[in-house]
Amino acid sequence: MDPQLTFVMARNGGVFTTAHARAAGYDRHAVAAQLRTGAWHAVRYGVHTSGELWAAHQDAGRQHHLEAAAVVLRLERHDTVLSHATAARLHGLLLPADVGTDVELTDPVQHRTGKGYRVRRASLPPEDITVVGGLAVTTLARTLADVAREWDVVDTVVAVDDVLADGRLSRADLVATALRHRHWPGAGRMARAFGLARVGAHSPHETRTRLAFVSAGVPEPVLQAAVLVGRRLVGVLDMLWEEPAVFGECDGRTKVDDPWFGRTAAEAVWAEKCRHDELVDLDLVGVRMKPADLHAPLADKIARLRRLLDRPAPDRPAYRIEQRNRGLRRVPRVAAQGLGLTTVRPGSAASLNQDGHR
Repeated sequence: MDPQLTFVMARNGGVFTTAHARAAGYDRHAVAAQLRTGAWHAVRYGVHTSGELWAAHQDAGRQHHLEAAAVVLRLERHDTVLSHATAARLHGLLLPADVGTDVELTDPVQHRTGKGYRVRRASLPPEDITVVGGLAVTTLARTLADVAREWDVVDTVVAVDDVLADGRLSRADLVATALRHRHWPGAGRMARAFGLARVGAHSPHETRTRLAFVSAGVPEPVLQAAVLVGRRLVGVLDMLWEEPAVFGECDGRTKVDDPWFGRTAAEAVWAEKCRHDELVDLDLVGVRMKPADLHAPLADKIARLRRLLDRPAPDRPAYRIEQRNRGLRRVPRVAAQGLGLTTVRPGSAASLNQDGHR
């Protein structure tokens, strides 16, 4: 790649304009040739990136970063900041399934809509602006405040729980953010979602299951409850109601379809069975929730959970309980590295607690 264009790309989130290319010595025929051979890739009209960089972002599912950078470069407004769902993507938030793909921005003095983008008018104090991947973006807290006023409450709690599990924000940060934006449209929806968020849900399924239980009037459990016999860790439970010794586990097919730590599916199933047997031997009982159980079977699952919660408290247990790592992930799913964000695939070995259970 031409050094002059490499410099321009570094300053503009990975993209450059046709005008930049001409300033670097490429006439229109040379520009067309670079695009035709795939050495360059047209992100939007008049804005390009290298074919290599586009392929890398596409493989990582991050091409929206380059699309956003292209819009920013075309708008040529220094006060315009990427925001809402676009900022959520750049911050590595968990997104609702129906989130749009248009680039979203905020400007303090103007609003406009164009092909593939939307600019909203709203205040942008300096403390609400940060830089991600070389692009001006609303901060994580401001981004959550913006999307929480628009997204479904459950979708917002999924995103916020994930942020809390990584330790990227605290519940105190959420309270402060909600208070700062309490007079904005949709502030009630935001406050409700922030109030429902908890530290300790490490997957969307865990968040949705906890919310379903709470909505049904079930008491809040301890999340990421480590069961220890002496100094030995038996396992970490997604949810635990301590006094009745009842647990809730949120299971998908990942541990069988894609076992962690190089295990076979049979080894993963056997390890889970041994772990479950030891929990039962300690007089711990519970319910297991598959994603499908949050639909038609939910009423039966909740009824069974209520029966278990109403059972007499067992004798003094032979184990002790503590919240594992204060509910935080041992390895964050999303961690800032260099100019962008590194996202760990949920369910991968790197995302697991040390006991290997998820």
